[in-house]
Amino acid sequence: MRATGAVLAAVLGAASLAGCSSTGGKRAEERAAAAEAQGRAAVNTPKWTFAMVTHSGDGDTFWDIVQKGAEQAAVKDNINFLYAHSDEGQQQAQLVQSYIDKGVDGLIVTLAKPDAMKAVVAKATKAGIPVITVNSGSEQSKQFGALTHVGQDESIAGEAVGDELDERGRKKALCVLHEQGNVGHEQRCAGAKKTFDGTMQNLYVDGTNMPDVQASIEAKLQAGKDTDPYDAVVTLGAPFADTAVKAKETAGSKAEIDTFDLNAAVAGSLKAGRLGFAVDQQPYLQGYEAVDLLWLYRYNADVLGGGLPVLTGPQIISKQDAAELEKYAERGTR
Repeated sequence: MRATGAVLAAVLGAASLAGCSSTGGKRAEERAAAAEAQGRAAVNTPKWTFAMVTHSGDGDTFWDIVQKGAEQAAVKDNINFLYAHSDEGQQQAQLVQSYIDKGVDGLIVTLAKPDAMKAVVAKATKAGIPVITVNSGSEQSKQFGALTHVGQDESIAGEAVGDELDERGRKKALCVLHEQGNVGHEQRCAGAKKTFDGTMQNLYVDGTNMPDVQASIEAKLQAGKDTDPYDAVVTLGAPFADTAVKAKETAGSKAEIDTFDLNAAVAGSLKAGRLGFAVDQQPYLQGYEAVDLLWLYRYNADVLGGGLPVLTGPQIISKQDAAELEKYAERGTR
């Protein structure tokens, strides 16, 4: 497991109120774990309400992990946590507006479709509601008035993929984009193209229709299979990796399937050798740290990052890493 890209800010165990000694830190961790197990807070700060609104579609396991991290931090920090999502930019903005109208004490939002979100984020900051962006929108976060951004730099993550494909001797790759209009997805594929010495082609699919995704990938792999075959397929989300494996099998292709993001199924496929590598951006950490940083801001006016994103990835995960991470993926935290 290798960290890649420039680490712009270290993500610390920010919620601990203990000192810096190893004993104090351990005791703080034990108190937090005990509090979570009992469903009670580890602090006595006010019962603030934080809301998270993401661009997730229905059934996306990645966002289940983000939400789980946020919920567990909320228990520890005595936070009333609200969550909503929509993969439609205007509807996501409307959900944010509804939480502004409710007068929440903090907002966590994604900026996969920044044009749709710009105005409503400005309304939140004007209303005095602190905003933290997660996952997507690192380039727009500061401009829109957010305190900080927690996630990975998508261009750097894409460049890491291009480098890894080169190391594996790949020559022709397919980058599968499952959500049109998502700037982060475009950045991933563009970054991969930038550092990949071979050729890479984008394939746009309807991510809400898995049979269509499989058929589209299969058709690409079959075209030119005997004369100019693809030897790698890169999917941009864990749920699409298994579909790409199925498309490879039905197409009779020898292409390696690689993916962004990690879940239990991906960990198992890496371990079994069905996938070459995965790019992990630690979604649990994105949710957990976003809640923790909002709590720190409300409690102590603390801000991490120094004006730069707090990076949670990318890390390249391969077969030898899968056994270690599989148990965490199975419990829904990696």
